Amino acid sequence: MRNKNELPWFRGSLTLSALLLVMPVVSPAQEADRFQPSAPALQARQLIDVEAQLGPQPPCGKEPISASPGLDGLATVKSWSKSDFGHDWKPPACTGWSEVGFTTLVTIAARFSHTAEAEGLLRHIGAISELSGMRYWSTTHKQWRTLIVDAHALTDSQSGHRRKDFTFDEMKEGKVLYFEQVDNLSGKAIYRMHIVEASASRLVFGIENVSTMRHYFIPILHAGELQSMYFLDRESDKVWRYYSIVRTGKNANGLIAGNESSSVNRAVAFYRYLVGIPTSQEPPGAR
Repeated sequence: MRNKNELPWFRGSLTLSALLLVMPVVSPAQEADRFQPSAPALQARQLIDVEAQLGPQPPCGKEPISASPGLDGLATVKSWSKSDFGHDWKPPACTGWSEVGFTTLVTIAARFSHTAEAEGLLRHIGAISELSGMRYWSTTHKQWRTLIVDAHALTDSQSGHRRKDFTFDEMKEGKVLYFEQVDNLSGKAIYRMHIVEASASRLVFGIENVSTMRHYFIPILHAGELQSMYFLDRESDKVWRYYSIVRTGKNANGLIAGNESSSVNRAVAFYRYLVGIPTSQEPPGAR
């Protein structure tokens, strides 16, 4: 089912822990490539055709994501397989990712209504604490559960150097910021957020872990092995386009290999939170 086309005004602010949103649950994999969100989003047919042939194609240039008009279609959510590219898939240059390959790789392309200026989105992105309590569908427990237990901004890359959320004035192009969050599975970890572009019509930012992530004290992702990039392009006064690409590195611990459904659900939770859809609203990205 779908919500009204007009999204509510953004309440509070968005926290930038998207990386953890795709941290897979340690459980058997289930294939899930798409979901139907309950708020405006568009299935980008032209983008799908290109990606099917060439792999993930984020809007690296100034031109926004190519898509058909309208806001009442489906978001395109894709969990990619290593068999699609081989062991040494090379990321698009605009991601800035130097390592090849992946263990999990999820992309989302959509469009959403947003009547405020880019400043509103930047404030939303910079308010790290607002992520606390975000929910997602757990493929292990077969129920909606809390994904992020706690999240807060940091003054630097050191754990414990807690501060208030980032202000709009700090969310400038080229800025590097740090935050810490507690995931429901891997516990506490530190992340780096890089504001690649920030203008009235285009926002691009990336996130990656800078501390080791563990599951029951077992290292599962070392620094830089959980990465995501987000592209927001203004289409009109009321419409923005969204594209995200998130991966775990090819050297990630085998415990998380192949958990596509969990990766999808965590990426979907972040997308929903950003565009104003309740994160625990039926249906989930994958069962």
